[in-house]
Amino acid sequence: MSKKKILLVDYNTKSLESLTELFQNHNIEIVTARDGVTAFEKFKSENPDLVILEPMLPRLHGFDLTQKINKESKGKVPVIIVTGVYKGHQYRTEATRNFGAVGYFEKPFDKNKLVDAVMKYVQDEGDVEDDIAELPDLPGADTVIQGLAQRLKKKPPDKKE
Repeated sequence: MSKKKILLVDYNTKSLESLTELFQNHNIEIVTARDGVTAFEKFKSENPDLVILEPMLPRLHGFDLTQKINKESKGKVPVIIVTGVYKGHQYRTEATRNFGAVGYFEKPFDKNKLVDAVMKYVQDEGDVEDDIAELPDLPGADTVIQGLAQRLKKKPPDKKE
C-alpha cells in the first residue's frame, strides 16, 4: 500500500499521542492539530486521505469542521469522529447524517475496530489489486465459467411434475 496521510485533531495531547501510536505500524503519515482552525488549514495544505477528530475543539467546533472538510473535498476525504464528550445515538446520527462523518467512535473505543475502519477508507483500488496479486494462484474467471458450463451439461434437467 502506498503511504497514506491521516490528519488527527484533538484538544487533548495524550489522545493525539495514543492515536498516533495506534497507526505507527501501518505505513501512515500522521499530521496533528489541536484546534479546529489549525486543523482546517492543515487539511488544505497537507491533503490528508482521512481525518480523525474529536468534535469538542477550540476555535472551530469539530462538527462544523467535519462539514467544512466534507464540502471542501466534495465528500472524497472521509472524517471519523472519536469523542469522549458527545456520547449517544443522537450525536452519532447528527454527525453522520447532517455533517458527513463516515464513522463515530465513543471513548473508550475498540482500537481494532477503529484501525479496521481507517484501513477500509484509506485503502484504494490499486491497493486491493496489489493484495489480490499477492494471493496464491487462483483460476481465472474464464476457467471458472467453463467449469460451471461443463457441470451444467452433465447435470440432468430438473423434472417438472
